[in-house]
Amino acid sequence: MKFAAQLRDVVKEYVLDGETVRALRGASFDVPQGDYVAIMGPSGSGKSTLLNLLSLLERPTGGEIIVEGVSSAAMDPASLARFRNMTMGFVFQFHYLLPEFTALENVLIPVWIRYGEASAEAQAEARRLLDRLGVSSAAHKRPTQMSGGQQQRTAIARALINRPRIVYADEPTGNLDRESGDAALTLLRELVREQGTTLVMVTHDREIALRADRIIEMVDGRVCRSFDLHAQTVAAVRRMLDERICTPASHGMTQ
Repeated sequence: MKFAAQLRDVVKEYVLDGETVRALRGASFDVPQGDYVAIMGPSGSGKSTLLNLLSLLERPTGGEIIVEGVSSAAMDPASLARFRNMTMGFVFQFHYLLPEFTALENVLIPVWIRYGEASAEAQAEARRLLDRLGVSSAAHKRPTQMSGGQQQRTAIARALINRPRIVYADEPTGNLDRESGDAALTLLRELVREQGTTLVMVTHDREIALRADRIIEMVDGRVCRSFDLHAQTVAAVRRMLDERICTPASHGMTQ
């Protein structure tokens, strides 16, 4: 089996007001290529820190992170930036669209960063993604002229325009109502499957997590449990999640 990302005993510490805070405490797991992996956990469990490390936006204090077969320790900051641009796409809870650009122009920003200009093929792909996501009518609108759902779908198109090997999503439907969020997530899932892209998503929503191929459950900076939904039914995983074994008093473990 090939892996999009691997973590080996990863530790992350921050110094706040003179005190050392350990956000991750030896996290280890693998992300198989092409899978949709959901990372769950209560507030403060380390899931967003974990996503930042997986996406190489931060470096670990200890342990090793391997992405697409490359150890992050082997790259300097400039190499990390190039590697992110070549291999990753990002979707956040807030859309972070640039207000002075139209939807189409926002989608093309990663292309301009990588190539310096947007070819006719890239522009056609941007329009195709907007159409596929149901927001082609907003292609020439600025973010303030768009609904929340249109903004987030445009952000999804931006994440996919360079056909990344991995997409990282941090609560991507958190600012949307249930109907708009479900629609955006369904389209994101369909598009990454079509592209053969790995999707790693942080979510507090159990129903969203249950759509994944794998669930990683975090507590106190540790991986408490992991579920392979290829090997277990959704109903069985739902029952195990209901048991709420992963609490702040529990110890790190995987299943």
